[in-house]
Amino acid sequence: MPTPQTYKLSPSSINLMQECKRCFWLTKHKVWQRPAGPFPSLPSGMDKVLKAHFDKFRDKGQLPPELRENKECKEMKLFDNQELLSIWRNNKKGIEWKDKKGNILHGAVDNILVHGKKLIVLDYKTRGYALKEDTKDHYQNQLDIYNFLLRKNGYKTEDYAFLLFYVPKHVLATGEVVFDTSLVKMKIDVKNAEKLFEDAIRLLEGDCPKETCEWCGKV
Repeated sequence: MPTPQTYKLSPSSINLMQECKRCFWLTKHKVWQRPAGPFPSLPSGMDKVLKAHFDKFRDKGQLPPELRENKECKEMKLFDNQELLSIWRNNKKGIEWKDKKGNILHGAVDNILVHGKKLIVLDYKTRGYALKEDTKDHYQNQLDIYNFLLRKNGYKTEDYAFLLFYVPKHVLATGEVVFDTSLVKMKIDVKNAEKLFEDAIRLLEGDCPKETCEWCGKV
């Protein structure tokens, strides 16, 4: 009897499912893949620089100014298991969980804060413009999935996570760019993450959706 097909999903693939179920199905079944636009290199470069910035403070047992000056983080510290954090940050590995059928959900975090015995996900976001009222909402599923994965791996997490936004403010006479930072507290819902994963697997185990979008309409 042939081995049933299994799938590996991430927050980005879940987002694709919500944008277009047909594109998602075709991609995961390796029939067709939606054309990718140019990937902005600045956020990726900022992400690398910010991780190094935070790691320097972690090695000193301190929080960086962006967090130290915020009352929300008064009793917190940075997660200090660098070896484990390196795995959790790796896009090819990350934090993983496998269901009974062998399907995998994984995601790569930017950083982790510790509050008592509980972990708190901290995700960096670089934007070109000031935040809008609904900006944070675009990252709800991502944060829910990260917390779901941590709990499935035996870790306790708070019922909230943080988004740390960096927005360019001005350039100094010496050429350095100054960023405004905003720390946004987000309530998380692991049941939402579980439902998204179950919905995705159920969709993939069924027939290809017929409803199309502008990308997959001719496939």
